[in-house]
Amino acid sequence: MSSIYIHIPFCKQACHYCDFHFSTSMGKKEEMIQALIQELELRNEEFQNQEVDCIYFGGGTPSVLETHEIEALIETVYKNYQVTDTPEITLEANPDDLSEEKIEALHASPINRLSIGVQSFFEEDLKLMNRAHNAQEALECITLSRKRFQNISLDLIYGIPEMSNARWIQNIEQALALGVPHISAYALTVEPKTALENFIKKGIIPPVNDEVAQEHHAILVERLEAAGYHNYEFSNFGKPHFFSRNNTAYWEGKSYIGIGPGAHSYNGKRRAWNISNNPKYIKAITQNELPQDVEELTPTDQYNEYVMTRLRTQQGVSLKEIATLFGSKMQTYLLEQAQSHIENHFLFKEEDRLYVTKKGKFLSDGIAADLFMLNLKP
Repeated sequence: MSSIYIHIPFCKQACHYCDFHFSTSMGKKEEMIQALIQELELRNEEFQNQEVDCIYFGGGTPSVLETHEIEALIETVYKNYQVTDTPEITLEANPDDLSEEKIEALHASPINRLSIGVQSFFEEDLKLMNRAHNAQEALECITLSRKRFQNISLDLIYGIPEMSNARWIQNIEQALALGVPHISAYALTVEPKTALENFIKKGIIPPVNDEVAQEHHAILVERLEAAGYHNYEFSNFGKPHFFSRNNTAYWEGKSYIGIGPGAHSYNGKRRAWNISNNPKYIKAITQNELPQDVEELTPTDQYNEYVMTRLRTQQGVSLKEIATLFGSKMQTYLLEQAQSHIENHFLFKEEDRLYVTKKGKFLSDGIAADLFMLNLKP
């Protein structure tokens, strides 16, 4: 099974922490949608013998599109790809876009899952991040959405400067009270050239504290697991049968096509990414050209990719698969590299798999880097 990710590069305003590709100008929206449709048509042979079971609208802010524009993109997928009978079709949405009328229209469309960017239920956090919605809008839109959608996810951000443990717990408890079956939670990260980085440098906002973020993550895991959610990937928590197919496909190394400016694609042996420039993207696509760079993955890259993605999941790293895919020498190498982390109780081995312990979970990306191979010959 494969996935299609469609990047909608428009936002009403720029969040202070965001470094994703987007524009706050909607002037070329119609041209962009036509270009997205054309790219879907140009790339249909990439999934010629594969079924698509997940269509994901990300961004940017996909909910700024009109419902008929979203439906036109979905219709194009169905015309050009083999789609399963029961695909998961997700729309990322901001609370300020989800009026009752918009929710009704989306419910009447093929969209069957909403991913709502709440980030926090506290006004001071939303203002610090420059979110376009307020706390009341977040509560109202989720309440309204649950009347029409069963499959809803919400995003939260932790490690926000001056966010106490008590306030973080209140955020978690509010999310649980709303009864959504999936929660994604991310540590606030200071990306280069963002407004957040600039404000921290100027002393307007206190710096992000990694120790606080680690403590918040531990609280998150404890509270959500106690409430019946499975931490199936480091940042993602779902009730049974509500794990995100898009997230699962990414962390299990399945193939996906990324449509739109700045979107990434992956098929196990190569990675590609589109140019992050709206006018240049539109111009290239209208000339039937794919404005993308491609990286062919060496065996070293493929091994490192496998370790990095699987270690973040509840399935862990399969030693049997490592031997099958990369050879017994790589299996031996992996176990040798993992030994110090096993001794320090950051990793544990059970049967033929390596897992991150609760103690090591927040450090999983760094642990994965220690397991990487630097000079594996093809």
